[in-house]
Amino acid sequence: MSEPVLVSIDGHIARVALNRPEKHNAVSLEMFDALGDACEKLASNRSLRAVVLYGEGPDLCAGIDVDIFQDAEFAIDAQSMAPVGASPANRFQRAAYAWRELPIPVICAITGVAYGAGLQIALGADLRYATVDARLSIMEIKWGLIPDMAISTTIRDILPADRVKELAWSGRSVGGEEALQMGLVTALHDDPLRAAMETAAAISTKSPDAIRSMKQLINSAWKMSEEEALALEAELQLGVLGEENQLEAVAANVEKRAPVFRD
Repeated sequence: MSEPVLVSIDGHIARVALNRPEKHNAVSLEMFDALGDACEKLASNRSLRAVVLYGEGPDLCAGIDVDIFQDAEFAIDAQSMAPVGASPANRFQRAAYAWRELPIPVICAITGVAYGAGLQIALGADLRYATVDARLSIMEIKWGLIPDMAISTTIRDILPADRVKELAWSGRSVGGEEALQMGLVTALHDDPLRAAMETAAAISTKSPDAIRSMKQLINSAWKMSEEEALALEAELQLGVLGEENQLEAVAANVEKRAPVFRD
């Protein structure tokens, strides 16, 4: 049996692939756990500067594998809804929320369909690149469920509440163009995976200290009071200012050479 999630690392960039193409990468219990576990391992690797998330085969993810409801291990109860480890996310939320917790940029390439669980996993990423013909849907209403894979924390930074309600209540799918217009995806590309890799490569040439601090600032400050946000901004700047990587960025620009940053 093949691994439900594949992780490969090349230099400063990790590639994470949902790997059930014969099932359109529908999420099984094993994939739920594998996604969260992959994030934990990546978070401990200080040499990484960006992650690209995508699906093997033509689709990102068709949603939850309906066979999961027949799995003896599957249970929706107080235990399964309890946070995992130090994270506030439970077993199912972790597959999406862990990308938000990861301190480095995560870029998701969306091809084919991103339905239900698939869209929620993509929403955990910092950037989402899609094809024009991709189809995206908050599809949980089809099964009489609410979307519960951390969407309450991820999509609120992306869409206004009325748009989320309309998509969630109807369960309708939207194409790439509409998704771009409403802000559900960051950009459209003929080859989202290649574009994601190019963006990751560009990010990897920048100061990793500044990149990590920017993700922390933007993910946190948007929900703070102005006083708290300004204080965090100053705190994070003091954490990078005058440090080795910041000084290297200045020196490289002055000397007109490529910087060499410390992980």
